[in-house]
Order: sequence, then structure tokens, then C-alpha cells
Amino acid sequence: MVDSTAPEDVEVLKQFALGKYGADLQAKQDQIDSLVKEIDGKLSVKEQDTGLAPISEWDLDADEALLGENALHVARIQKIWPKQEDDEDDKYVISLYQMARFVVGRNENLAPTDVEEGMRVGVDRRKYQITIPLPPRIDPSISMMEVEEKPNVTYADVGGCSEQLEKLREVIELPLLHPERFVRLGIDPPKGVLMFGPPGTGKTLTARAVANRTDAVFIRVIGSELVQKYIGEGARMVRELFAMAKSKRACVIFFDEIDAVGGQRFDDGAGGDNEVQRTMLELINQLDGFDSRGNIKVLMATNRPDTLDPALMRPGRLDRKIEFDLPDLEGRAHIFKIHAGTMSVAQGVRFDLIARLCPNATGADIRAVCTEAGMFAIRARRRVIVEKDFLDAVEKVIRGQVKFSATAKYMNYQYS
Repeated sequence: MVDSTAPEDVEVLKQFALGKYGADLQAKQDQIDSLVKEIDGKLSVKEQDTGLAPISEWDLDADEALLGENALHVARIQKIWPKQEDDEDDKYVISLYQMARFVVGRNENLAPTDVEEGMRVGVDRRKYQITIPLPPRIDPSISMMEVEEKPNVTYADVGGCSEQLEKLREVIELPLLHPERFVRLGIDPPKGVLMFGPPGTGKTLTARAVANRTDAVFIRVIGSELVQKYIGEGARMVRELFAMAKSKRACVIFFDEIDAVGGQRFDDGAGGDNEVQRTMLELINQLDGFDSRGNIKVLMATNRPDTLDPALMRPGRLDRKIEFDLPDLEGRAHIFKIHAGTMSVAQGVRFDLIARLCPNATGADIRAVCTEAGMFAIRARRRVIVEKDFLDAVEKVIRGQVKFSATAKYMNYQYS
């Protein structure tokens, strides 16, 4: 009799025991093991980890009703007809997809003060009844122009133009903080300011200080952003820009390098500048058109005021023109002290003397002098900047780079 417990006998039995379906059975067994392992893993996961609410809070009937609701159409209110004797409520003329107009009513849950002419509204698909008011449609590129975070520049950081700052604050801050003074005198406050002057005299820096100071919404627009390729795109951007500004309680719009779109109108025979001129005409219409501008202040900056169109420059659109001229000796010394306040400067530096060595220098030139003085101190491996570093920087920046300065060219444009 054969001993079946011997190892060699066990191996023989295993070989002869492998039948026709052995491989298939093994695959099914592996599949069952993997499913059991997955179920065990799912049992250890909590309900809050799956993103689903507890079963006790499920409301399947409400979900089905929500899925069964029809989506709303987007329409625009063209006109509001006050209710007559036979009517129970006001009637509204809406345009749907710019292809048809309908006279409709308003949902009973919507107050009459929630809708007005020109507003986008949601209407149902059956009776086109006004259901909800919608916010104005604004291009995302326009919304990005709004300054969310206030700049860290204050009026104390702007040197050499104290008179210009005082004129600007009269136009921007005084009507927002003390409107009763203008009402008492019966005058309208100025709404538009043009800042012009040589490059680097602090026009954009002043606008950043205004954005830091005022609580109004600040929108910054570069003139070249309004120059678009397709016909009507630039004018549309201007309309949406002022529509967004009118939706705010108070707003300040700053157009930097306005000469990109505000140049004088002319015909070059090829129609190349027609789109730029359309954009400027829309800007003129928004500044002083048929509709009221509201509590919107407009700032514009340029270093080429001679190229601007006279229609843009007239009072009523730009009520005040402020020239940011080259700083005088006291202003240059003040700018040096502002920049030196954040630098490691040795005591006893004569900024009045250094300012005398920088005639016809702008604020940007003085900042470049301070930066170059720091570079001289780094090369000498010193921890503080001494007066000799400033003198070397003046020799390099003011006198060595005079041929790159745009001040002389601006003076020729302005006074020729």
C-alpha cells in the first residue's frame, strides 16, 4: 500500500489532479478575492468622505422636481409701461435673443423696484414672465481691470508735485467726502482730470496714491488695451467699462497712455485708424453723452498732450488739466529723501547738494540714481551708502545717459 502522505506522492497527486477547468477556477477565485478586498475597504470609509449627505437627509422628490424645472431664457427690458386702470401690474417690453419683442408681466415674487429699463432678466419658457433680475454682462477682460488690492503708495511717497496733488485731491476726494459743499453752492464738481508732463514725473505714481487713498472702486485701463483688431470691439469694451463703473457706488477710472486711443482724427486714405477713432468717439460719448455719467471720476495720463483730439480735451469731459512739470530744487531734494528713507544710507549725506547736480531730472531719474548708488556700495562691499556713491551715480546716470532722456523731446513737443 502506498503512503499518500509522502511528499513525492503529494506532488504526483497534484499533477494528476489538475483538470480541464483548473486555470479558469483559479482566475474566478482571484476575482472573488479582489472583490472581497474592495468591499472590506469600502466598509471602512465614512459617509462624509464620499461627499454624499447622510441617507436620512436625502430628498429624492425635491431633486426630481428641481431637475424637471425648465431653464430660463435671458432677455433685456426695453421699456416699462406703467399699469393702467384695467391692468393689475406694470407691463414690460422685453427683447429676446435680439429677434423678437414681447409684452410680458412680472413674477409675483419679484418687486417692481428690482427691475428697470435696460436690465438683463431671466424669463420662463412658457409665458416669458420676468422671473429674476440678472447682473450686467461684463467681459472678463473688463472685470480684470478693477484693482482689487490697494497699492502701497501714499501721497507721502510722491515728491516734487505738492501743488499738483492738491489740485487732484480737490477733484477726486472732495466731491466724494464732502458733496454737500458743491450742493450748497449750486455747482457740479469736476469729473475729469488730464495729467500730462514728461515721462517719469509721477503721473502714474500719483494715480496709484489716489487708489490707495480713496474708498471708491479703482479701475485702471491701459490705452493700448482698447485698440482691438475687429470692428466695434474697442467701442464695446468702453461701453462695458462704464457700465461696470455705473454699477458701483463710487468709481475712479484711470486711463494710462490715453494718447493710444485719443489722438486727433484724420483720414489716411486706407482706413487703418478708423477703429481707433471709433473707440475714441465712444469714449467721448460716455464722458459727456446723453446719459448721466453718475458718480464716476475719470483720470487720464499722457506725455503727448499735443496729439489729443480737441473734442476730448474740452471742459465737461476733462474739466481740469494738471501739468506734472520737472521738479524744482526743493522737489528733487524731497524725492531723494523719500527714496533714501528705505535705504541704508550713512549719516551726513547732503541731498541738497546732490539735487543741485541733477538739473532737469525727473523723479524716475532720481530713483535710478539712488539704485545705482546702492550698486556702487555693493561693489565696494559696504553695508551703507555714502555720499561718494551718490556722486558717482549722478555722474553715471544723469550725465552719462543724457542722450536717452525723453525730457528734451517732450519740451520740444510742448513749447515748439
